[in-house]
Amino acid sequence: MRKFKKWLLGLVAAAASALLLAGCGFPGLSGSSDDTVRIASQNTTEQQIMAYVIQDMIQHYSNLNTTIINNLGSGTVSFNALKNDQADISSIRFTGTDLTTVLGEKVKRGQTKQTDALVKRQFNTKYGMHYFPSYGFADTYAFMVTKQTAKKYNLKTVGDMQKVASKLTVGLDQTWLERKGDGYDAFQQLYGYQFGKTYPMQIGLVYDALESGKMDAILGYSTDGRIKSYDLTILKDNKNFFPPYNASAVATNKILKEHPKLKPILSRLNGKIDLKTMQSLNYQVDNNLVEPEVVAKQFLEKHNYFEGSDK
Repeated sequence: MRKFKKWLLGLVAAAASALLLAGCGFPGLSGSSDDTVRIASQNTTEQQIMAYVIQDMIQHYSNLNTTIINNLGSGTVSFNALKNDQADISSIRFTGTDLTTVLGEKVKRGQTKQTDALVKRQFNTKYGMHYFPSYGFADTYAFMVTKQTAKKYNLKTVGDMQKVASKLTVGLDQTWLERKGDGYDAFQQLYGYQFGKTYPMQIGLVYDALESGKMDAILGYSTDGRIKSYDLTILKDNKNFFPPYNASAVATNKILKEHPKLKPILSRLNGKIDLKTMQSLNYQVDNNLVEPEVVAKQFLEKHNYFEGSDK
């Protein structure tokens, strides 16, 4: 059932992305009424959780209506939805990703503050979008292996894989393979090796492939709940290849001007969700099969919707 659900989500994501890029009438993309806020979400667990968190926060603190445009296939698709006035808020964007894919800038390794400042400034001046401060977690790419593989080859860092790289079958996020700056080509240049066999995969499927023994290593997300579920070992990025991927909500300046109350509402989430919290929320969905909408609601109720937070 879990595998069917993931397959179905992937199918929906592909269809939604195709419709969006083609400008077709996908629900919620053709415009919205004055009191409806459109929230764009990609097809990962944490994107969906945070979309519902944002929706619940807006509905709790205002009389605005909301709609979620769910299962968008990539950060590029969700960005274009904002750019083309097909959505108003992106549930999560990552500074490191937007640095290279949207802005076309070179990776600034070890310069988190500078990267964040650059991305936020450019998004505002070039695209009329407001990058909120980080939720409190950074979801970076991470190479992972099982405990058995780590012990077998004495793997602790990404650099340690060099001595056995030619033997490894590795599942890689299909969007990462083609990325400039922090994709596979740049990875090979910095670390000085390539894997024996690589398989492009949807990010949601790589963990099952590793756990079932079909892959020796995978490239996944550091916040994924399945790291705990499958007791995986994360290899340290000892050359700091991946740029900072601090997670934030992004809203168009247009929607914030039309509804000034949105900015203080979303600002209540600044710094409120750390890495362990996001891993735990993802775990509830991916391992315990709780719906993202339910996980988001329970999280906010537990924290009283962050009442009393600075606006």
